Amino acid sequence: MVNRIAKLADAMPADFEAALIKTEPNRFYFLDLDAGDAGTVLVLKDKAYFIIDSRYIEIARREVQTAEVILEKNALSQVAELLKKHNVKRLNVENDITLKYFGELKKELPGVELISDASLSQTVAALREIKDEDELARMREAQRITDECFTYICGQIRPGMREIDICLMMETYMRTHGATGLAFPTILVSGPNTSLPHGEPGERELCDGDFITMDYGAKVRGYCTDMTRTVALGHVTPEMEEVYNTVLKAQLAACNAAKAGMDCKAIDEIARKVIRDAGFGDNFGHGLGHSVGIEIHEEPRFSPTAKATAQKGQMMTIEPGVYLPGKFGVRIEDTVVMTEAGCEILGKSNKNLIIL
Repeated sequence: MVNRIAKLADAMPADFEAALIKTEPNRFYFLDLDAGDAGTVLVLKDKAYFIIDSRYIEIARREVQTAEVILEKNALSQVAELLKKHNVKRLNVENDITLKYFGELKKELPGVELISDASLSQTVAALREIKDEDELARMREAQRITDECFTYICGQIRPGMREIDICLMMETYMRTHGATGLAFPTILVSGPNTSLPHGEPGERELCDGDFITMDYGAKVRGYCTDMTRTVALGHVTPEMEEVYNTVLKAQLAACNAAKAGMDCKAIDEIARKVIRDAGFGDNFGHGLGHSVGIEIHEEPRFSPTAKATAQKGQMMTIEPGVYLPGKFGVRIEDTVVMTEAGCEILGKSNKNLIIL
């Protein structure tokens, strides 16, 4: 595994002395260890420490390779001792720690200047945006399981089945076929519920003529993937087919055009124009996509207000949708790898209209 702690020290300003990492996703990024909300990472210019309690000390000593593991007794006091040992006078902290914790740090570290601007969090976010080969491999494996789940569930869906039951079948399939977790709670909605972009699966029974939207993803060793497919049951109306083909055209247009170096706003506009020209502009309210990795929603994003430029190595979703309130909705989504030549679509699942 790449020593990401060393990359952080190199990426910080020249006057950098030390950084404290407390947020769960960032701890995982630097240590490749899931300890929930426990543990403190202290990064110096040429050394790092991981202070962790007895619940995780054994696995931390076995798994963590990029930091010295210390059994937690009183984490704040231990941080203070380590800063004194290394003669640290300035400590960068993440800007999304709680005010309570920041106050505790100030009290415990009276002789240390706390740098609480966005510099540390922005530096970590920039590192996390660009996925290395190990991260890509985990996400490819997560996508493989996600694709296989789609093939499986399409063979199981029948009229009369409840949304929640199909959802549970999908989640069980992923967990029993290699996923170490779920990227996020599965969205499985049908009929008029498909007009809800983030609808929750419930007790509604599937009917002939329904659209069924599945937005889900597997997680493998800490990394997520994200895919949405909309399928039909029994038959579709001309209006349903028109909306589906519009969304598919928009999704393909964005996938075919997107590449590193483009403005994220411009990539969003490619898909949005297709939908707008078809007369459904008011029915596409969310952004075209977002970065994905350790968290299911990361930065940057494809949206009308985006200011970032797409970069090589970013993992992004491309997910246009059209939602007709009270009637139905369609969303098609893939996770892609941004390259200078275009974008590589991770998913292999069919995107043409499937009628089960």
